Amino acid sequence: MRRSRRKALIRVLEKVAVSLVLLDALLYFALVRPMRGLRNAEEAEFSAMRVRLREARARVAQLEEFQGEVPGADEQLEGFLSEHVPTRRQGFSRAARLVRELVDKSGAQLESISYKLGSEADDPLHRLGLEINIEGPFESLFEFAHALETGSELVVVRSFNFEPREGGTMGLRLGADLFLKP
Repeated sequence: MRRSRRKALIRVLEKVAVSLVLLDALLYFALVRPMRGLRNAEEAEFSAMRVRLREARARVAQLEEFQGEVPGADEQLEGFLSEHVPTRRQGFSRAARLVRELVDKSGAQLESISYKLGSEADDPLHRLGLEINIEGPFESLFEFAHALETGSELVVVRSFNFEPREGGTMGLRLGADLFLKP
């Protein structure tokens, strides 16, 4: 009887061992593998979050540096505006004087100049449109245009057309904007 008991006990233990192995395999496939996938997803999200945090910190540092420079920028902007941008009241006379001085320096002849004030409601500066027609040798016209564009006034040249004229001279039709303080 002892032998049969031992055999029965061995069979029971074998069945318990097999069922434990099956239970272990079942738990592995039911819980461990899905959890590993979740863990990998969480690790990837954590890594991405760390990268975004590092980028945000760099952006904050850049903005703090910019914020430290802003008070000086306001003073510099005010200085630039007072030196290079006339008020609307002075704009027309300053534009006329500027054009006449540059025409005289270049040796060209002023044919006509017209003004057109225009600006958008939300523009920080007003635009005084200038349409200038001058005549002279090419070098004089080029010198005038260069002096107008590189002068101390805030002038943007927007159109530039040469026209041949009689007597070996050329004409220059130039459109520009002089910026004015409101």
